[in-house]
Amino acid sequence: MRVMVFGTYDTTVHPRVGILVEGLQRQGVDVVVCNAALDQEDLSSARPPRNRQGGSRTKARVRHAARLGQLAARARRLPKPDAVLCGYRGRVDIQVARRLFPHVPLVLDHLESVDDVADRTGRAPRAGLRLAMRVEASAIRAADLVLVDTEEHRRMLAPADRQRAVVVPIGAAPHWFDAGRDVGADLEPAPEPASTEHPLRIVAYGLYSPVQGAPVIGAALRQLDGYPLAVTMVGRGLQLQRTRDLVGQDPRVRWHAWVPGSELPRLVARHDVCLGVFGTGAKALRVVPNKVFQGAAAGCAIVTSDTAPQHRLLGGAARFVPAGNPDALADTLRRLAGHPAEVARLRGAAVELARERFTPQSVVEPLVERLELMVGKGS
Repeated sequence: MRVMVFGTYDTTVHPRVGILVEGLQRQGVDVVVCNAALDQEDLSSARPPRNRQGGSRTKARVRHAARLGQLAARARRLPKPDAVLCGYRGRVDIQVARRLFPHVPLVLDHLESVDDVADRTGRAPRAGLRLAMRVEASAIRAADLVLVDTEEHRRMLAPADRQRAVVVPIGAAPHWFDAGRDVGADLEPAPEPASTEHPLRIVAYGLYSPVQGAPVIGAALRQLDGYPLAVTMVGRGLQLQRTRDLVGQDPRVRWHAWVPGSELPRLVARHDVCLGVFGTGAKALRVVPNKVFQGAAAGCAIVTSDTAPQHRLLGGAARFVPAGNPDALADTLRRLAGHPAEVARLRGAAVELARERFTPQSVVEPLVERLELMVGKGS
């Protein structure tokens, strides 16, 4: 089975497509990549703070049109696929793919809806979003198969579209697992609770958006004054300043606007606890974020909000706190600082779960099954 992965996606900003490519290849699928990356970062922490393409919406449309022209030219030179997978944010790309491959099954990676982008970035719906919603609806209609990352996201689709949807979790790229192994963290219980010499190491990273709920982290840390913690905060965004104000002047907390993608997995793997998301918006309650998969793969204990998709995925391999509750988060971190054996247990449970279910090969299994049915090449 040959699958063309097609679109203007950028794996340096959004790793999802790279995980799908890796997983499909490891499942024995012949993957042909047809990509003309378009900068679509919308304040993503995956980019250096000043590395953004400026310009008007008109210039952005011209850039997009140029990339689509490049895609079409490249696709015509490649072998004909059995199916075409349009990567994340492929709402316009899929229309080009439909014209290029009128009789080939199309797959749309619908990782995030227009509504969810507005929720994640804190932007209220505007007239411009209504147009984007129409483009999105047209893209979903054009797809023979729609990928979502949680069952909650599948239920957000129109009833007529849900039968054409399959849940494919985000997963973690191989270098996150490699970082966990390379750092070689000892999962045996520490001999005593956290101390000034050996503090509980906590990392939080990503876009400081309402979904992440970073102010909840800031308010929790403020309650832990005097506790032996070493906290690394990575990223930028709308709620960064509010989070910093809540933390205050605290030498235990280090702030980084950006860490190169090649260095981030090893940095995370050097910590005991990776924090997930704590927002209370609709998007936050439906998502399992990248950092949960990545932190588990890197060998960290996971502490995140007690939402249905995260609880269902992680079970006993994580600690959960009510969304938006800094008191509960502070209490959980306080308890972990005093119980090294529990930290070690959580780290071991998280990495074991990740190696079993979060690898690229594992997360694409539902996709491969549906593709085989669609193209008639099942085993």
